[in-house]
Amino acid sequence: MSGVHDGANEGGTGLAGFRRYTWWAVPGTNVGVLILFTGEWILDGDVPVQPRLFSAAALVVEVTAVVALLNARLAAGECTARPRPPAGWPAAGALAAIVLAVCPLTLRNYGLWPMAPAIMTAVAATYLDGRPRRWLIIGATALAALPGGAVSLVSGDGRLVYAALFPPGITAFVVWAMLGPLWAWDITGRLDQARRLSAELAVKDERLRFAADLHDIQGHHLQVIALKSELAARLAETDPARAAAEMKEVRRLAADALRDTRAVVLGYRRTSLDDEIANATRVLASAGIDARTTADPAAIGDAARHLLGLVMREATTNLLRHSRARHASVDYRVTGGVARLRVTNDGAFEVTAGTTSGTTSGTGLRSLSGRLRAAGGDLTWTHDGGRFEIEASLPADGPGNEEGR
Repeated sequence: MSGVHDGANEGGTGLAGFRRYTWWAVPGTNVGVLILFTGEWILDGDVPVQPRLFSAAALVVEVTAVVALLNARLAAGECTARPRPPAGWPAAGALAAIVLAVCPLTLRNYGLWPMAPAIMTAVAATYLDGRPRRWLIIGATALAALPGGAVSLVSGDGRLVYAALFPPGITAFVVWAMLGPLWAWDITGRLDQARRLSAELAVKDERLRFAADLHDIQGHHLQVIALKSELAARLAETDPARAAAEMKEVRRLAADALRDTRAVVLGYRRTSLDDEIANATRVLASAGIDARTTADPAAIGDAARHLLGLVMREATTNLLRHSRARHASVDYRVTGGVARLRVTNDGAFEVTAGTTSGTTSGTGLRSLSGRLRAAGGDLTWTHDGGRFEIEASLPADGPGNEEGR
């Protein structure tokens, strides 16, 4: 099961669905509109054959260019630097758009000719930022009034207002309709990065907390040991008896330091199930995982609470490191004098639970299973497809011999 990996942990936030929707909607909508309106004109038997043939060839080129350019833009949506378009496609798309504009315009089809240039303008705008984008949109919208207006004036067909105003309107609309979803796409990418960073910071906070506890313990003991060792060295010749007593004290302090260090490593000096469930909920939410928690407030013994807290911590670590989970559930309840903890998630990788990183430090699932059995409980885990479940059970008032291990 796994940490946050390239936006995979988006469950419970709708990001995965939004991304799929945007990926299909932006290229799909523009290509669909282009094919629908231009294709209808190409298939019209009243249109001369030569413009239809030119338009059909240009339509294939522009559709391919639009798909290639928008896919490249969407794939680079989370980059901090504005991506560059794939070589060759902007020029090919622009030439195809000119052909798709000229052919209908020569036949005074003022509603169709601006469609292809408007789409290519919008695609080009997605690769620009700030002032260059604004100037492109303003210039393209203003210039769109000229070709149709000029043709209408020369032909004297009496459609000047429509020929001059409709193309700028359709250009502005197409640009707005494309840039809106892509703006939301970019914001979504930044939010996803922020969530991943939040999850990483939560893990680092835990490491800092551990380091602070270890520093407090080791710093105090080592300072006292150093002082007493120095005193014993000075007394070795003048007062051997007192020097021996000081060295015995040094040995006791070293044993205390070792015991306290083990306590920190294995349980942060008193792992609490309540704290671990709360911490897991916070960390999983930061990772974008929809975590549902059901906790029974019934009181249980300190030893059981400590061991179940270790199980909760290991389950959370496994979930972050070895899955691309979208949903997780934590169920803790006490029934019939037995405390049961069940942690379930989807998106699990194919891994061996006993080989998790925690095993070497005494808190892997296999190690914890042995500790729970020694305390009269049990720990099992199942991996069915992408679903992973860990279930731990302990007597609610179990023995306290596990408390300080």
